[in-house]
Amino acid sequence: MIDSKTLLASLPTDLWIGGKQVPASGGRTLTVHNPADGQALAEIADAQPEDGRTALDAAAAVQPDWAATPARERSDILRRAWDLINQRRDEFALLMTLEMGKPLAESYGEVTYGGEFLRWFSEEAVRINGRYTQSPSGNGRILVTKEPVGPTVAITPWNFPLAMGTRKIAPAFAAGCTMVVKPAAETPLTMLLLGEVFRDAGLPDGVLSIVPTSNASALTTPLFEDHRLRKVTFTGSTGVGKVLLRQAADRVLRTSMELGGNAPFVVFDDADIDAAVEGAMAAKMRNGGEACTAANRIHVDNAVLAEFSEKLTARMRDLKVGPGDLDGTQVGPLVSEKQRASVAELVDDAVGKGAVVTTGGSQAEGDGYFYEPTVLTDVPAQARILKEEVFGPVAAVIGFDGEEAGIAAANDTEYGLAAYIYTEGLERALRVSNALEAGMVGVNRGIISDVAAPFGGVKESGLGRESGSEGIEEYLEPKYIAFR
Repeated sequence: MIDSKTLLASLPTDLWIGGKQVPASGGRTLTVHNPADGQALAEIADAQPEDGRTALDAAAAVQPDWAATPARERSDILRRAWDLINQRRDEFALLMTLEMGKPLAESYGEVTYGGEFLRWFSEEAVRINGRYTQSPSGNGRILVTKEPVGPTVAITPWNFPLAMGTRKIAPAFAAGCTMVVKPAAETPLTMLLLGEVFRDAGLPDGVLSIVPTSNASALTTPLFEDHRLRKVTFTGSTGVGKVLLRQAADRVLRTSMELGGNAPFVVFDDADIDAAVEGAMAAKMRNGGEACTAANRIHVDNAVLAEFSEKLTARMRDLKVGPGDLDGTQVGPLVSEKQRASVAELVDDAVGKGAVVTTGGSQAEGDGYFYEPTVLTDVPAQARILKEEVFGPVAAVIGFDGEEAGIAAANDTEYGLAAYIYTEGLERALRVSNALEAGMVGVNRGIISDVAAPFGGVKESGLGRESGSEGIEEYLEPKYIAFR
C-alpha cells in the first residue's frame, strides 16, 4: 500500500478546468488539514469567482458536442473511470482517511460504493428512452424525446468525498450534461484525484471542471446568475439548501437538493433486540455518525427500552477511537474543531435539560478532533439534539408506549430523509413504513443506501432523487414533438 508522504507528494493541487491543471487567479491557496492531528496536509489552489466563470465557459463550450456524443461512448468513459478507481483504490482510501478522518476500512467501503455509481450509470446511459404514440383524439401522433438539461454546477459535502461526487457526476455524464464541481473546502483532494481518473478514462476536455474554494458563495453566486447554467445539484445542510433554492429561483434553474436529516430509528416491542442493537450501531456509527442518513433519534418501546439501552451502551463503549489510518480504529476524528464543538454543544444541552450519559459524553484526549462515542438516555423532548442533526457519534435514546406513539415521535420533525424500524411483524413493518414521513425506510436493517435505489427525502430534506434508475432523470428534459 502507498504511504501517506508519497501519496500527498503525487497529488494534483491546482484547479482542474478545461482538461488541465491551472492555478487559481492571483495564485490564491487554501490549506487542507488532517483532522486526526490538526496538521496541514496540502496547500491547494483556492478558486476565485473568475475561475468559476472560466470553468463554466469550458462547460458551456463543449456542452453541444458532449450531448451529441453517442451514449455508448459516454458509457464506455464511465466504465473506464470505474476500472481506474478500482485500480487506484489504495490511493483513494488513504486520501479520504487523511483529509476526512474516517477509518481506512470505511474509506475502502466508500471507494467501492462511490465507484459503483460510475458503473451503474454507465449502464443507464444506453437506456435513455422516450415514447411514440397516437394522440387519443386521433388527430396526430406524439413523439417524446429526452435531452440533457445542460451545464450543471454540483456542490458536494465533506463527509463522503468520493461518493457524493460520483453520485452526481455519473448520471450527469450519462445523460450528456457537462459539470462544474465545487467540492467541500475540508475535503477537496479526493475530487482533484478523481479529475485525473476522468482524464485517463478519456473524458473530453471541459466536460468536467473542479474548483475548490474557501469562499463558496463568492464562487457560485455569479454562476447562478449566468444564463448558460441550467442546473444546480447540492448535498448539504437544509439552511444552505434554502439559500441556493432562492438563488436558483431567479433564473428558474433546475435543482436537485439532498439536504439535512433527522432520522428516527424505531424499535418495537416485538423486535429482535440483539439485531436491533447491531442495526442501530450501523445506522448511527457509519462514518462516525457524520452522515445525513445517520440514526439521530432512537425511539424504543418502553417494554424493551432497558434491555436495548444497556446493550447499545455496551457496544458503543467498546468502540476503539483513534486516527483512521491506525490498525483497529473503529471511530476516527470529526472533520473539524467546529464540528466537534457543535456535537459537544448538543450533548451539553441535552444533559443540562436532564438527559443521562451512559457512556462517553466528552471530547477524547489528545490531538485531533475526537469525540467519544456517546449514548444519552432519558432525553427530554425539549433537548435540541432531538430537533437538530447531530452529525457525530452520539445516540439519543427515547422511550415510547405503543405503535401510534412510536410513529408520531418518528414523524415529529421537519426533516424526512431516512427512517429505520425494527419489528418481527410483517404487517406492522408495512403499516409503519407507509406511515413514516421519509423518502427512505429501512426495515430490520441499518444501512439502506444502494446505488440501484432512489436516494432522497421529503419535507425539508430535499427535492429530487439520486441514484437508481430515477437518478438520471434529474439531468434530462422531456421534449414533446407533435406530428399530424
